[in-house]
Amino acid sequence: MPRSRTLMLMLALLVPLPLAAQEAGHDAHSGHAMMGDESPATMAFMESNARMHEGMDIAYTGDADVDFIRGMIAHHQGAIDMARIVLDHGDDAEVKKLAQDIIAAQEGEIKWMTEWLEKNGG
Repeated sequence: MPRSRTLMLMLALLVPLPLAAQEAGHDAHSGHAMMGDESPATMAFMESNARMHEGMDIAYTGDADVDFIRGMIAHHQGAIDMARIVLDHGDDAEVKKLAQDIIAAQEGEIKWMTEWLEKNGG
């Protein structure tokens, strides 16, 4: 089979996948299952996750250090947001302690990364 024909066949088979995922109860963009009555915690996690992914969608500079730091700030902020959700909605004392530790650590790392970017032209 000629290469262009093989490519066309592969594309024809892949195009319906996002639609099939939606019909199967999945959000094709996020890959997450969609349920009927999400709890307040689930809704908060979904919103937090969307914000984090949007923040990580940076314009790349070609400088691996700068790009890493810029993406990681949003990633760490996502961890903080998730930890705050479990503090608001969770029940397990050990998980809440972990969440508190994550907030403290990630806030310190965000401060360091922000200062690094200011010094290094990011």
